[in-house]
Amino acid sequence: MNAFKSILRERRAQIDSKQQLSNLPGQALYLARNNMISAYKDLTDALPSKIGRSNKFAIPPAYFDADNEPLLDEYTNLFNIMQAPPVNAQNSATPFKDVVELVTAIGRAKGLDAANAEAAGRISLGLFFAETNGNQNIGNARSNKYKGSLQTGVSEDKNGQRRWAAIRKSIAAFDPALSARDNKEEARVGDLDHRFNHWTAVRDGLMNAHADLFPQIPAIMKGLPNPIDQMKFFELIQIIPSPTKFALYSGNLVNYRISDQTIMRYLRNSIFTFGRADRAKTSATFREILNAMWLFNDKFERALAKFNEIKT
Repeated sequence: MNAFKSILRERRAQIDSKQQLSNLPGQALYLARNNMISAYKDLTDALPSKIGRSNKFAIPPAYFDADNEPLLDEYTNLFNIMQAPPVNAQNSATPFKDVVELVTAIGRAKGLDAANAEAAGRISLGLFFAETNGNQNIGNARSNKYKGSLQTGVSEDKNGQRRWAAIRKSIAAFDPALSARDNKEEARVGDLDHRFNHWTAVRDGLMNAHADLFPQIPAIMKGLPNPIDQMKFFELIQIIPSPTKFALYSGNLVNYRISDQTIMRYLRNSIFTFGRADRAKTSATFREILNAMWLFNDKFERALAKFNEIKT
């Protein structure tokens, strides 16, 4: 905890005094936060009586002392500053509505009925919150590769552009208003990196990795009736795409077990990363993986609330 406090103070002092930050200034912060959570989990594993009250971040109390909420508030504030969009970024006045409308149209073009296309919009709004906390056009204080509203790389964005071009005419046929908006944003973005126009960033990012799975949404919803679990499933497409698809096609999604050590290493670096007990896992079912994705719970709850607000 003291190490986390120290790096928080250092970054705050650098920012307030307008010092030049080092390359990837968020990485040390991220690791220090993880170390604090891991140490607390090791403590409560040894002394369960130390498990305290719930916290506003929906982190399981065994992993986090609610008295330290201000530290995570400052952590978020610093990342918001370090990941601010570039000055030429092209914001949208309706960023959340854009995600829902784009994905609903893509879902329909992929053959979904109205209800399942709406579900695709809800799930994808969760991805927007997962990747950027609902902030559009941001940079990345932990990576020089991933940028924008869906945190994509250049090659991923280009692939998404190509895939969008293949379906844009079919979308124009049933949603001319959305097609007109798309033409307007394409003209607006010009030679700018597509990842820094919110509309094109979301469109291309989702077309790159997730749109091909939209026809499977009925099966995903059947296997995972909880809307938050559905969002977690699509986030896993970002982290371990092939095993996630294998689990879906297995016919027993939640009980599908991953034992491959390369995949488990990825999971230990992203999900099973807090405390010795979690990092010692050599295999896990998808139910265990979904349960361990508690860092996303707060973001997905806010995404679900925003989606319901848009619907209303």
